Amino acid sequence: MTKQDFKVEIGPAHLTRFERAKIIGSRALQLSLGAPAFVKVSKSIHDPILLATYELDKTVMPLTIRRTYPDGTSQNIPLSSLM
Repeated sequence: MTKQDFKVEIGPAHLTRFERAKIIGSRALQLSLGAPAFVKVSKSIHDPILLATYELDKTVMPLTIRRTYPDGTSQNIPLSSLM
């Protein structure tokens, strides 16, 4: 699904700084606990935060963002549609 195929109905049509921070933090924790990386990296990169940021910038993480209104209405948005 491409960015043109998906219509974001809740919130901005891009990833917010709060969503970005949460994704990077969660992925960095997974990497620090031994999860395999989604991208090939050199052995010199040891910082999980840098690696998580690189993965997010390359849009290789298979994630879906759920945005919810206070009334309970929600929308699941593929990460690739927000980048």
